[in-house]
Amino acid sequence: MKKTIVVDAMGSDNRPFPEVEAALTASKQFGINVILVGDEAQLTSELKKLNQDLTGVRVVNAPEWLEMSDHIQEARSKKQNTMVVGMGLVKSGEAQAFVTAGNTGMAMYFGTKIFGLIPGLIRPCLCTMLPVKGGQSVLLDIGANAECRPEFLVQFAQMGAVYSRLMLGVAQPRIGLIANGEEEGKGTELVKETYPLLKEQVPGFVGNIEGKELFGGAVDVAVTDGFTGNVIIKSIEAVAKLLLTSLKEELMSSPRTKLGAMLAKPAFARVRSMMDPAEIGSAPLLGLNELVFVGHGRSDAKAMVSAIARAVQAIDAELLPGLKQSISKNGEAK
Repeated sequence: MKKTIVVDAMGSDNRPFPEVEAALTASKQFGINVILVGDEAQLTSELKKLNQDLTGVRVVNAPEWLEMSDHIQEARSKKQNTMVVGMGLVKSGEAQAFVTAGNTGMAMYFGTKIFGLIPGLIRPCLCTMLPVKGGQSVLLDIGANAECRPEFLVQFAQMGAVYSRLMLGVAQPRIGLIANGEEEGKGTELVKETYPLLKEQVPGFVGNIEGKELFGGAVDVAVTDGFTGNVIIKSIEAVAKLLLTSLKEELMSSPRTKLGAMLAKPAFARVRSMMDPAEIGSAPLLGLNELVFVGHGRSDAKAMVSAIARAVQAIDAELLPGLKQSISKNGEAK
């Protein structure tokens, strides 16, 4: 039976063009069904314009959608918005995952309301993969919970370990707690209170890590609160863009450097790909009873295809059962 992914077609800044193009590409590339949720007339018109085989792509009407500026009050008034309709398709069993490039806070709100949390879990969190020395590392939370308690971070670490094992193939993930010093006792009150809990409850915990250890590949899972994680991920993206842009300008500044750039083009392409957020596509909202993936509002078609690919990978890796088993085994953090 083909996997089916629901895509919020009205989530991105350039909606619905990236979503429509990605749906057509992903359905063929991955051999899946994609349900586009949004304004039916507009989506049908855009699909026809592309003049492609529409096998594997279906449109479900949702007359309302959310803006990035919408808060809970505005969102609640839009009772048939794309998130509500799309998540409803997953809850009813018509699909196995929901993907959106829309409002992150509202994805968390409706995901929690419609799907509920895995029994025993206190808070869901967003996670992503970072390029580090020797491969990739999981970073969480990256924005779902700006304020956290120590028990939140313990469960984030437990879920991050599952994600690392199932999605990245790391047999025994090393977990680190982001702090401003390696020694126990360093960091904010949250970090100080979390350290002994991780040491006691999370296998593979290696202690505090600073930024240099994170990017040096010292851990497979890096745990922090959503405020810090969000600052880290946005700073990484900005620095990566600055470095690549500056490097390109320097390489194009003279005939000699242009020649060197041509010779090194394959290496530069690999580095660019490694640092490109569109290659990741989306961040899973871990802890819900169903799979929800949230991408950048500025996602293009390439990023949306990657977002759908991440959802397909999660289904194949049985990520959701793995998370449920881990939380059930570890029990609710006290």
